[in-house]
Amino acid sequence: FFYVGAPFVASVSIGSGPTAGSNTVTIRGTGLSTASSVSFGANSATPTVVSDGTISVVVPAGTAAGSVSLSVVTTGGVAGGLSYTYVDAPTVSTVTPSSGPTTGGTAVLLSGTDLATTDSITVGGTVAPFAVLNSTTVSLVTPPGDAGATDLVVTTTGGSATVVGGFTYIAGPGV
Repeated sequence: FFYVGAPFVASVSIGSGPTAGSNTVTIRGTGLSTASSVSFGANSATPTVVSDGTISVVVPAGTAAGSVSLSVVTTGGVAGGLSYTYVDAPTVSTVTPSSGPTTGGTAVLLSGTDLATTDSITVGGTVAPFAVLNSTTVSLVTPPGDAGATDLVVTTTGGSATVVGGFTYIAGPGV
């Protein structure tokens, strides 16, 4: 017979992620060496014990976007008090304007949904500077690119949205 103390969770490495799950988070605390389950709201996953103070777990898919309670089950009891936020994947419905010169520098507005947590935008594979205006609108400035249609890719905490051929570079007159 031996006594296992109650667990305590102090932090989660990443507090939000895609509703689809599949990202890995690290949970730190004490008494975690016997962790058998981590619950993200109503959904559970089996953790990997790294040490008595650290476990890692692949986040299960959520049922909807929003904040859920996070708890860890161990031989010594259940530790809670942390939360995790599921974020929906973005969508892009309009690109205005959808064309500009190969020299870049075109100010573009993207409209869609779930754009508030935008981490990066690429145009034809090249990172573009951007500003999040609100959850449905992002502005960007196109980098230089080769003539022709290119894909726009918006990456957020919730995932990525690709607009195939979303921006067309137009070559200027030859010299």
